[in-house]
Amino acid sequence: MTGLAAQVTVALERSILPSVIARGATIRVAAAEAGVVTLEVTGSPGAVFPLASRIEAAIRAVVPEVTGVRLTAPGAGLPLSSPDTADSLAGAGQQILDAEVNPAIAAHHGHVTVADAAEGWVRIRLEGGCQGCSLAEVTIRQGIEPLLRARLPGMVGVIDVTDHEAGTQPFFSPAKR
Repeated sequence: MTGLAAQVTVALERSILPSVIARGATIRVAAAEAGVVTLEVTGSPGAVFPLASRIEAAIRAVVPEVTGVRLTAPGAGLPLSSPDTADSLAGAGQQILDAEVNPAIAAHHGHVTVADAAEGWVRIRLEGGCQGCSLAEVTIRQGIEPLLRARLPGMVGVIDVTDHEAGTQPFFSPAKR
């Protein structure tokens, strides 16, 4: 392990790793070259993606030699998906959601759609009773993401792009917690 990689590993262990583990993932230094650090995320990479800028800022504060941080999934050394692959990933994801997830969450007046897919990441939007629901993260990380991961081998992770603050009638409001 290079000196830069070792410094980043220490920074991860001290300040970042506990938050990542709490979100259902783990993270490690996969490479460190010319100031750019590649972090491999396993578990639930979609849970880590929203933290990307905070992770980079925390690492750069401790290791000023770092000029950039990349998050990848295991095996991401493979070529990035083409637009055709992304379109088919989005379409297949929506079919799975429509067949297996949406009927179950309809009882909560909820619905999930695929907003788009790129480079193996499936971006989803929760609607109706799921928008703003205090259990939305649990639904995604323990229900939707594992299901899609099992059915879509080309998927890296799920990213929630829902504007939860705009939810008008969440099934479980934050006050119900």
